Formats: sequence, C-alpha cells, structure tokens
Amino acid sequence: MSATVSFPVPGPHGPKDVTVSYARVGRGEPLVLLHGIGHHRQAWDPVVDILATEREVIAVDLPGFGASPGLPGGLDYTLPDTNAVLGALFEVLELDRPHVAGNSLGGLLALELGREKLVRSVTALSPAGFWTEAERRYAFTTLLAMRAVARRMPLPLVERLSRTAAGRTALTSTIYARPARRAPEAVVAETLAIVEATGFDATLRAGRAVRFTDELAGLPVTVGWGTRDRILVRRQGVRAKRMIPHARLVRLPGCGHVPMNDDPALVARVVLDGSR
Repeated sequence: MSATVSFPVPGPHGPKDVTVSYARVGRGEPLVLLHGIGHHRQAWDPVVDILATEREVIAVDLPGFGASPGLPGGLDYTLPDTNAVLGALFEVLELDRPHVAGNSLGGLLALELGREKLVRSVTALSPAGFWTEAERRYAFTTLLAMRAVARRMPLPLVERLSRTAAGRTALTSTIYARPARRAPEAVVAETLAIVEATGFDATLRAGRAVRFTDELAGLPVTVGWGTRDRILVRRQGVRAKRMIPHARLVRLPGCGHVPMNDDPALVARVVLDGSR
C-alpha cells in the first residue's frame, strides 16, 4: 500500500515539515528499503513480493526523489540531515530499529543509520562511500551523463525504446547487467525519475567529500556487490570489508549496479539472510 506522510524534522532554525512517500506491504519484522540517487522506490519492485513473505517491507522514496518532494529550506541533502529525516520517519511510522537495506546512495544511508544505532541490521548493495577520489569522480560523471541524456530524450522516444530489448539496453545498461529483463513501463518510469529528481544535484554536491569510516561494531552488516557493476566497481567491496571486518561480503554474480532486477531471487535471499 502506497502512502504519504508529513512530519517535523529539527533544523538549525527550528523544525521543518518534510513529506515522504512510501509503500508498505507484508508481515513480519520491519525492513526499510532505500534506493539510489536518481532512482525511486520502485527499484525494489522485483524483490518486494519475495521479501514481503517474511518481512513487513517499507520501500521509501527519499526526499527529492520519486514521489517525495524536495527538502524544505533549512535542511540539506547531507548525510546528517537525511539521517534525521529517516529517523523521524521511523518514529512517525512506529518502526522501532527496523532492519534496513539500501542500494548505492541508499546503501550508504543504511550504513549511516547503522552508525547512529537507528537500525537492527544493515544490508548494503554497492554502497557509496568506499571509493577513491578518481572512482568517485568517474561515478559522478557517469551519473551526470545519464541524467543529461535522459533530459534530452522526448518521452515518446523513451516509450518507443522501452518496447524492445535493444531499446531497454540502450536506456538502462549502465545500471543493469541484464537490462532486457526490466519491464518496459518500469524503464519509462525510472527514466522520468532521474529527469524529475529535484534532489539530484544537491545530493551529488553533498557527496563530494563523503567517505564511510566506521566499523559498525556490534551490528549485523552485509555488503553485496555485483560482479558487473559499471558505476561503483566491485573492488570497493573489498575496501568495505576492510573497513567493517565483521561484515559479510557477498558476491552477486552477473549483477550490475542495481542488482535487484538482475537476479531478484539472489538479492532477496541476501537481504533476508542479512536481516535475521
């Protein structure tokens, strides 16, 4: 069930009202799903039904992405402010230290929530924040190019391309290793999502100096990395393991940067195993 909720978040000049769109389905321990930059909660659709057999799944549109409006003045797209938003969201949805799984930016946010002790387990799929400076510049350049191309494409052309496997490959092969598997309507929707993401540029600016440097002692952590990730190369997973020695590092064979579509059964099993 999709819904929207508004709630106050502390800011430097007093509380600010933030609105977040989310979908909630299933039964069991709560599991929050966080998408990557320029994407939306529907990135998780290929695995939601599987996860919902064992978890209460809450898939979130981050502020400034998907159906969630951008942050109000006085709040920024920094990790501390986004953490504060997600912590307040957990409170208003009555989620007491949920499990959390995130992809890319969402993976970094999941790890940050773990550092703040706001969650009971973290599963991070190709999380941001374990890059070298050169790798970060490459990733940001790739993301900016993806958005620029999407913004230049008329919607009728996107719709026409989405109807063929070759067209879906042209549109989404940067993030998916198996783009032909993505449904045509999903490809159109996520192309619009990156075009309309009001938080995109500010999120990239805030991420320029980001590195994740916490061992997350005492918290179950799983890090998964696609062997065909073309945005955050898989050697960053080895760095994540060095930073978080007790983390379970899982190889996702044949998967790209957004692995949920490439191998839903494998990704769902990794997330469920990581949220025991």
